[in-house]
Amino acid sequence: MPEFLIADWLGTPVWFWAVFLIIVVALTAFDLGFLNKEDKELGIAESLKLSAFYIGCAMLFGVWVWFERGAQSGMEYYTGFFIEKALSIDNVFVISLIFTYFSIPPKYQYRALLWGIMAVIVLRGLMIAGGAALLAEAYWVLYLFAAFLIVTGIKMSFAGDEPMDVGKNPAVRWISTHMRVTPELHGQKFLVKVKDEKTGKVVRAATPLLLALVVINIADLVFAVDSVPAIFAITTDTFIVYTSNIFAILGLRALYFALAAMIHRFHYLKYALAAVLVFIGSKIFVADFVLGGDKFPAWISLAVTFALITAGILYSLWKTRGEEEEEWPAEPNAGGQNFTTNTQQENLT
Repeated sequence: MPEFLIADWLGTPVWFWAVFLIIVVALTAFDLGFLNKEDKELGIAESLKLSAFYIGCAMLFGVWVWFERGAQSGMEYYTGFFIEKALSIDNVFVISLIFTYFSIPPKYQYRALLWGIMAVIVLRGLMIAGGAALLAEAYWVLYLFAAFLIVTGIKMSFAGDEPMDVGKNPAVRWISTHMRVTPELHGQKFLVKVKDEKTGKVVRAATPLLLALVVINIADLVFAVDSVPAIFAITTDTFIVYTSNIFAILGLRALYFALAAMIHRFHYLKYALAAVLVFIGSKIFVADFVLGGDKFPAWISLAVTFALITAGILYSLWKTRGEEEEEWPAEPNAGGQNFTTNTQQENLT
């Protein structure tokens, strides 16, 4: 093996990162080149099958990590993956609101999700790199992460179910004020050429699909404020932190269409997630101040996390059995009131 491949990068041999990158690129190419050839609505059955495929890939990657880096790393990877996967269910509710607000039909949602996930891979990487750099310089930052998780978990337990107001999002307001936005969709295009009504010149304009994509990525950054500290509270190994996050996110777009159709069935899951956040935050203080600095057993973290999430899902499904899906509180708004109306639009080539 070439020497540069066995050199450490962020505490892990380069060839480990190379294997992970190859898998991510292959899965993305498969998605772009095969699954996303044409605009179509992904059915629930197809969504579940595709999601099972992505989860299977994530599980196999965890097996590889387990055998190559040991049981400790393997259990930390699985714990991070399960937490991120469970937290992503909340993302689904918010993403559904965003698509509803911008009147994005299901057949175009998959494309927006795909490009959104690709942006998230980069954004999460930057956030995780920043967190790792902070912890490398000051370990006490981990206590801030832990305290934040405990407070977030407690707040989540008592929080109401108020929906987010997409129309008040600063990004939506800024784009609609500083850029032309078409009042209707143009297929799966994010940008189109339009004829300016005042000057007669052909200019570029954004479509509602681009605005939805921007808001989805902003929403993910907000959710990452919870999930990134949660995984750092499990392990400070940057490789485990990043790979568990990305594998959970990669399968989100596949799982979205099945979850979006039955999101009302997971109403009580938030209490299990709140308990997970409190547990993960608390174990940092327990390990350092009760166990005398000994590392909290990884198998306990994995077992408790899995048990809480499973219990939350099962209780939600049992409690909401027979209930019909509720209407989303957001009203469809094909572009928003401040969007510029343009005619004689020509698609970008």
